[in-house]
Amino acid sequence: MEKILASKNYLVKIRSYLLKFYIETFNQDTLKTLNLYDNINGYNNAAGLLADKNHFSGIDIVKFGENISIIQKRVTFEHISVLEIYEKALAVFRDYYQYEVIQGADRKMVEKIPEAAFREAIANALIHRVWDINSHIRVSMFDDRIEVVSPGGLPAGITAEEYLSGKLSILRNRNLANVFYRLGLVEIFGTGITRIKQLYAESLIKPEFEVSENAIKIVLPIFETNVNLTEDEKVIYKFLSKTILKPISEIAPYVPFGKSKTTQLLKAMEKKGVIAVEGKGRETKYIIK
Repeated sequence: MEKILASKNYLVKIRSYLLKFYIETFNQDTLKTLNLYDNINGYNNAAGLLADKNHFSGIDIVKFGENISIIQKRVTFEHISVLEIYEKALAVFRDYYQYEVIQGADRKMVEKIPEAAFREAIANALIHRVWDINSHIRVSMFDDRIEVVSPGGLPAGITAEEYLSGKLSILRNRNLANVFYRLGLVEIFGTGITRIKQLYAESLIKPEFEVSENAIKIVLPIFETNVNLTEDEKVIYKFLSKTILKPISEIAPYVPFGKSKTTQLLKAMEKKGVIAVEGKGRETKYIIK
C-alpha cells in the first residue's frame, strides 16, 4: 500500500477524529505512542486509514426489503477515516434495528439485533480486512439478519478452526487494531468472535461465521428468546424464517426428526402463536410470526 505524506493539514484532521474519541491531548508524541508516525518513515498506512480524507475503500451498506430485488436504502462510505466509517455504519444500524417502546412514563430501547454484536462485527471487519484490495466491506441488512462480509481471508499462520474458537489471534493490521483498542472500540485483541457468541448465548438463533480464501462473513440474526418452546420446537425454529414461507420439504431434511414428528411440532408451534401456517395439503407452508 502507498504510504501517505506527512502534512500539517493531515495532522489537524486526524487530531479532530481522535479527540472525538476521548483522547485528552494530541501531539506528535501521541502519534508515536499510537505507532502511527516515526521520525524516519513519517506517517504509516494505519495513519492513512484514520485520516479525514484518504484513498482507501470503505463500507457498502444495503438494506433490503422482502427480497433482494427490493432495495430500501443503499449508502457507501469511502475515502474517509475508518473511525467515521464505523460511526456512520452504526447510525444506519440504529435506524433499522432499534426502536423505543413507551411503557407508562418510561421509554425502553429495544434492540432487534444486539448493537454490541454489530459493533464487534464492523470493528472486526475494519481491523482484519486486507486493505490493499480495492473492495468494500459489504453489509447486507435484512428484516431477519445482517450479513457482514470483509475482503481477504485469514492471515497466514491461523486456521479457520482457531479463528472461530478464539484460541488464536493473528493481527493483520496491528497498528490499527491498537488504536481501536485504546479508543475503547474493541475490548481485547482477538476476542471479537467469542464476544459475539456470548452476546447470543440466550438467543434461539445463533450467529454464523464463514471463512473462505478471499473473504470472511459474519451473519447476525434477529435475537429471539421464546421460552414457550420445547427443546424439540427450538430445533425446528432455527430453520424457519420471518420473511420466507417454507414447506415441510425445506424443513424436515435439516432437523433430527421424521416428517411426521416435524409436522406435529409445527402444529404445536402454530397453536402457541409462534408461527403462521398458509395453504393446505402439499401447499402448506410455515413462517415465523
